[in-house]
Amino acid sequence: MTHSKPVVDEFFEWVQQRLEDKALLATNRFVQALGYAHARRHALSLFLGEPDLPVDTNHLERSLRRIPLGRKNWMFSWTELGARQIGIVQSLIVTCQLQGINAYDYLVDVLQRIDRHPASQVHQLTPRRWKEHFTQQRLRSQIEQLAA
Repeated sequence: MTHSKPVVDEFFEWVQQRLEDKALLATNRFVQALGYAHARRHALSLFLGEPDLPVDTNHLERSLRRIPLGRKNWMFSWTELGARQIGIVQSLIVTCQLQGINAYDYLVDVLQRIDRHPASQVHQLTPRRWKEHFTQQRLRSQIEQLAA
């Protein structure tokens, strides 16, 4: 943080100066990009006060890279709704991986638990919260129960 904060402050001062420059038109794509950065200054600076927060999102982008690589496979999902559902499942799987959760264990447990879980506490079924609340008492599939 001691090295990053001055650089971040200098960057946003530079952005502010460019935005105040009357020689650039508001429709210029560069000015629009500067406005985007300026509007998100708080979010872009969060890593300065949170040591556990990574500076970039490269790890997320690498995790999601599989989705474009498999695009030909999902091209035949029949409907837009089917494609959207594939995206939701892929996002859940990547989130499980980022949380260090076995995606199969998570999905088996949540799909069995969801019909009796209170709707007011549905947030507990997101991968991060599920890891805190249900990892130790997860529900197992019938195949796992037979194998045990």
